[in-house]
Amino acid sequence: MGSSKIHYDDHVVSLDGVYLYFASSRVPYATEILSENHSGYSCVFTEEFIKPIERLESMKQSPLLKAGTTPAFKLDEQQQSRLAAIFDTMIGSDLSDYIYKDDLMRNYIQQIVHEALQMRPEEHFVQFNNAALRITTQFMEMLERQFPIENPNTPLSFKSAMDFASQLSIHVNYLNRAVKQITGKPTTTITGERITAEAITLLRYTDWSIADIAYALGFEYSNYFSNFLKKATGHNPKFYRVG
Repeated sequence: MGSSKIHYDDHVVSLDGVYLYFASSRVPYATEILSENHSGYSCVFTEEFIKPIERLESMKQSPLLKAGTTPAFKLDEQQQSRLAAIFDTMIGSDLSDYIYKDDLMRNYIQQIVHEALQMRPEEHFVQFNNAALRITTQFMEMLERQFPIENPNTPLSFKSAMDFASQLSIHVNYLNRAVKQITGKPTTTITGERITAEAITLLRYTDWSIADIAYALGFEYSNYFSNFLKKATGHNPKFYRVG
């Protein structure tokens, strides 16, 4: 509740009143608080936390995961009341000793997502940011559109910084400078982190062979994939197999 600006993608969204806002770690964003009195709830969680529900169709279409969606939803009094009740329940559940409270939290997150999916997002972008942010956003959207991987027979189309730069018709050095300027991370680091997250999901929640997963993620040989995952996480692929 209050007045603020959200710098999201290559847009700035002006918010004045009570809003439900989704921020994704996959898209560059920043919040600028304008009003002296500003209050509300926040729910912060890792990508790993929502992996068990990420493949649900409602989650795929949500502002949390769907690239190019508007993340701000203006709330009327009834919506404010419903969402406040959910957040208050989440706070109470988090303080409890219930052993399955993480599952409860995921259910509450789904409730919030469904509230958003029933609303019209607030569309009043007022200005564009710089070219570096625009390039970074395009890169992030291209990267994210490749996931989740549904078919082990179709490898990633874009994996290296050169792949993305060629598709964007820009020099790879320009892409790397833009991404590093906006995110603080090299292009290869962001790509590697996303591939690592998908690798862990596929290992845990599919029955695909390690060779199939390696191929789907763009690795020519399984041992290349194993070395990549070991370097990224400290564990080999078999560590993430369930059962």
